Amino acid sequence: MDNHTLRAAAPSGAMELWRSRDLIQRMVRRDITSRYRGSVLGLAWSMLNPLIMLGVYTFVFTVVFRARWGTGGDAQHAAFAVNLFVGIIVHGVLAEMLNRAPGLVLANQNYVKKVIFPLQVLPLVTLGSALFHAATSLAVLVAAEFLILGYVPFTALLFPLVLAPLLLVTLGAGWLLASLGVFLRDIGQTMGLITTMLLFLSPIFYPASALPPEFRVIMTLNPLTFIIEQSRLVMIEGVLPNWWGLLLYALAAWLFAWLGFTWFQKTRKGFADVL
Repeated sequence: MDNHTLRAAAPSGAMELWRSRDLIQRMVRRDITSRYRGSVLGLAWSMLNPLIMLGVYTFVFTVVFRARWGTGGDAQHAAFAVNLFVGIIVHGVLAEMLNRAPGLVLANQNYVKKVIFPLQVLPLVTLGSALFHAATSLAVLVAAEFLILGYVPFTALLFPLVLAPLLLVTLGAGWLLASLGVFLRDIGQTMGLITTMLLFLSPIFYPASALPPEFRVIMTLNPLTFIIEQSRLVMIEGVLPNWWGLLLYALAAWLFAWLGFTWFQKTRKGFADVL
């Protein structure tokens, strides 16, 4: 693929995705409803699941392991739960994509040989589903903040802007893994391990400042670290995010997403041969 083709790939790909927006919306709705079809509580599970895990994690780390977040007593437990929930929401968006992306094409083999079907929308559908679950968890977080802390800072309105660069990373990973999952089936088997590692190697259960300086430098390489810390600033502390840091992150994330999309489009021609 020459440089001219690479330069043209981004705008043409973006236009194709935009033209497919109605299809993406329909597939996102179907993906969400199919996940809870047949269950008694239905969509309520999208709120119950994070609440149950939040309760378990808070109990284990504050009661069993005596983790602290700068306060004491019951206030410490409440502060830990709120800080933890922010990290879980951010991690959940990326984790859902990493876990599902390697099997996206494999699960939709009937679309592969349909020339008119835009396979590149599949990661966007998964991202839409992940954002739905993040939005329900965010509603619970805002309610919890108001009840526990007594206020919700106005900077919480900036949370979507803080999360946006991570969405580009998530999409890039989705396109890359969806393609690799066709040719390397072992990719799907490793994603559960990787998302679990990210859960504990990200500043979710602890602030990054609690780590020794030498480990703090290594943690900055984790794509979740910066976004989680900036999310806590706007959602809990009422502090404006690091705009320059977000801009640099967004530029790197856009490049990664573009590379992932380009790789997917280049390799999709071989999907039918493998499947």
